[in-house]
Amino acid sequence: MDRLEDFAAFVAVVDRGSLTGAARQLGRSLQSVSRSLAALEREVGVELVQRTTRRSNPTEAGLAFYRRLKSALGEIAEAKLDAANRRAEPTGLLRVSTSTNFGPLHVVPAIAAFLERHPSLEAELELSDTYVDLVEGGFDLAVRVGEMPPSTLKARQLAKSRRIVFAAPSYFARHGRPKRPEELREHQCILRTAARESDAWPFTVDGRTKTVKVSGRFRASGAAAANEGAVRGLGIANAPLWQVRPLVDQGLVEIALARFEPPPVPIHAVWPATRVPPAKTRLFIDFLAARLKAERL
Repeated sequence: MDRLEDFAAFVAVVDRGSLTGAARQLGRSLQSVSRSLAALEREVGVELVQRTTRRSNPTEAGLAFYRRLKSALGEIAEAKLDAANRRAEPTGLLRVSTSTNFGPLHVVPAIAAFLERHPSLEAELELSDTYVDLVEGGFDLAVRVGEMPPSTLKARQLAKSRRIVFAAPSYFARHGRPKRPEELREHQCILRTAARESDAWPFTVDGRTKTVKVSGRFRASGAAAANEGAVRGLGIANAPLWQVRPLVDQGLVEIALARFEPPPVPIHAVWPATRVPPAKTRLFIDFLAARLKAERL
């Protein structure tokens, strides 16, 4: 008997609570499951399951063994599926969820290039600034910006983005460039009213996080409007670099206080933990990670 079959039989007995239930789940005979369990107990040298006519309950040693073994069998199953996926050309529909700001700037260009590479694939992107239920919504993955809250989802960090302060060259020419975060109190700062504590900007000063209270004559609820306000010389703004990289590259805004930047903002791909991602999902995550790394966020 294959040793993996013995392991699977033991796990099924614990899961189902009886040898009969395990046999039914595995599509094996009752005698075959019983032999597997006995062989495994002989090998480890302890009783793993207490059998009665109706129930089969794990012993203390059996329960500890079950917890570790079930995880290991799950990893083996994932490894087999992953190997099969690597041979497969992605097909079907790839459904992705991400935020309204990040999606158009970074996910859409990645999807366009990915579809060109894989002509048998289709893609659907949903933009939402709330965390959608991936399983209920039928999504293959989501791309999320910011610190990850506790979750049962599996995640892979794709990139980190600097959080910067910036303004138009014309603003700095008129009002000067701040040399330390505290000097922002004397400047016109652009606030994002949709953000919590939009007037408290974080910085790293002497190895510690410090917030500086700021204010200004122009406020906006949306990121695009706040960034455009900075381009128009209305003040100094605060944003993740991924939002304004084109503005920086074109010289429309300039970064200030770079040596005081707070810790970067993480960007993750997440997917349901209940299944191994298919080829289309795994390949797109790899593809997006490579693109974001090249984009210098």
